[in-house]
Parts: sequence; C-alpha cells; structure tokens
Amino acid sequence: MADVKALAETLVGLTVKEVQELADVLKAEYGIEPAAAAAVVVASGDGGGAAAAAEQTSFDVILKNGGASKLNVVKIVKELTGLGLKEAKDLVDGAPKPVKEGVSKAEAEELANKLKEAGAEVEIK
Repeated sequence: MADVKALAETLVGLTVKEVQELADVLKAEYGIEPAAAAAVVVASGDGGGAAAAAEQTSFDVILKNGGASKLNVVKIVKELTGLGLKEAKDLVDGAPKPVKEGVSKAEAEELANKLKEAGAEVEIK
C-alpha cells in the first residue's frame, strides 16, 4: 500500500511536460492511450495536475477535401495509414473523414503538412 501511495504522490507532482512524456512512454511501450494517463492526473484531485490534464494531448487529422489532385492525396493517405489503394481512395472520396485519430500534436502536424502538400484540405482537431 505504501508503494501505491508513493506512486500517487509522484504522479500528482508531475509537470505538464512530464505528463506528456509519461503519456508517450505508456503509449509507445505499453499500448495505453495518453488520455488514460491524463485521467490519472485528473483523478489525483490536484489543481495543477487537473490544469495539465486539460491540455489536449491527442489529436485527430481530418481530411476535409481531396483537392484538385486527388490521386496524389490518395497515394499519401495510402502511405500514411497503411490502407490498400481502394480503401485509401474510398477515404478520400468520402471526405470529410478522419485519416488518423489519437496522435500527438507533432505527428498530426506532420501528417497534415504532407496532405496539404499533395493538395488536400486538412483540419486538426
């Protein structure tokens, strides 16, 4: 029980940056989504921790429109998602649709930039 209490005290004392790093490690190494890590901080009842958890750590990349060069966008979507050609084409044709969900801000911006370069209209939520 003392170990659990010590862990709880450690979690409560994390900074925003440390919470983000913890979320990244949990997702990469254990398959636990970052929202679950943020929930731990919120559950702690710490005012500062709750403010840190309120920051968005998970983003969705939404394809709003395939643009004029849909073929290029389909190729990029296929590359980024690992979908087959038909599935990627269906995703682009069915826009607005999410391309990737629950990714980090940096990854979301990188994906959005690649899609924009191909001529797509993209939104990050």
